Amino acid sequence: QVRLLERGGGSVQAGGSLRLSCVGSGYRFSGCMAWFRQAPGKERERVGTMLGTSKTTIADSLKGRFTISKDIPKNTLYLQMNDLKPEDSGIYYCVARDDTCMSRFELYADRGQGTQVTVSA
Repeated sequence: QVRLLERGGGSVQAGGSLRLSCVGSGYRFSGCMAWFRQAPGKERERVGTMLGTSKTTIADSLKGRFTISKDIPKNTLYLQMNDLKPEDSGIYYCVARDDTCMSRFELYADRGQGTQVTVSA
């Protein structure tokens, strides 16, 4: 059974940085892992993906500030977030599926509980 556990959320001032981690157990990294986020009153959006061990994507609006990486021996996916803005606040979810990456959150069968990120102005 796949389990995903996000860590690293918290509160930070605008311009600060946070690194989220997602520890996966029972998961084969040959598939897709992704980060989604949802702000209050907004649609959930995909932040970025990692397919296999090295193919990454980041949403166009976040390029230059967010990066995704993976530590394979630790079974951990990271989301490094720099120059954070208040609009980056929300719940960040780590998800996975044993196939190609998809844009819809619902298509990822394995999901973490989410971690809250709050950016103050």
